Amino acid sequence: MGKLLLTLSGLDETCQSVSYWRPKLSYVKITDRNRNLKYGEYIAMSGHSKWSTIKRQKGAKDAARGAVFTKLGNTIAVAARSGTDPETNFGLRLAIDKAKAANMPMSNIQRAIDRQKDKDAAQLQELLYEGYGPGGVAIIVECTTDNLNRTYSEIKVAFSRHGGSLAEKGSVAFQFNRRGVIRLEQKGDSVLEAAIDSGADDIVEEDDGAIVYTDPKELNRIRLELTDKGLNVLETELAYVPKTTVKIDNVETAGKILRLMDALDDQADVSNTYVNFDIPQDILAQLD
Repeated sequence: MGKLLLTLSGLDETCQSVSYWRPKLSYVKITDRNRNLKYGEYIAMSGHSKWSTIKRQKGAKDAARGAVFTKLGNTIAVAARSGTDPETNFGLRLAIDKAKAANMPMSNIQRAIDRQKDKDAAQLQELLYEGYGPGGVAIIVECTTDNLNRTYSEIKVAFSRHGGSLAEKGSVAFQFNRRGVIRLEQKGDSVLEAAIDSGADDIVEEDDGAIVYTDPKELNRIRLELTDKGLNVLETELAYVPKTTVKIDNVETAGKILRLMDALDDQADVSNTYVNFDIPQDILAQLD
């Protein structure tokens, strides 16, 4: 998360207080004597939110040809090993919610749950690879596979073909925090206050809603509280969120990074990818 540079020029003398809701919260609020909002600014955690947005847009296209359903099915099958009831198996609940967000049919979801009885599903393993991409960006790749050698080879080739390299275990992961992530349909002051009251760590507004960040252990409780407050939860997941970001202000480098991320994301065994880039919107626009 970047530093906040707040300029008070242009605000009149009625602005009496500057308050941070929480020491870690990515929001600053300025109120007048009557506690009316005069200014509010969200501090974007761009390394997570921008790549998440790009992946969602890409995922919608992948879902049309069914590519994403195979990955989601594998994740559900692995999660179902700990129990087939999503009410008592939160990992399965997360996997199902993510599948629903991708418009995966319920029949496919149920088949994936039933696969936990199959010998083939029993061979599935969850792996985590770490690496670096163009511009020195740090990358984490989560995989679900039944063939370790095949997956390692495919991930290594994807990195090497697009200007990146695999790294030793632990050499990249320390640059990320494991966080609970809740994507909401709504945004605004009422959403901010609801998230704060529920104990969220951070909240970031996007064009199509807001993203709430939580302690992983508090994710389910906060998700339920936000739902009880009438907010529409679109997606809930555990994710790796970068502690700091690498700003990429070169179009060519940005293109190389996104091509690498696409190549990794296109691998059948890859379930999630995370990266700590900060690519300005004007640079992204030149890549469209």
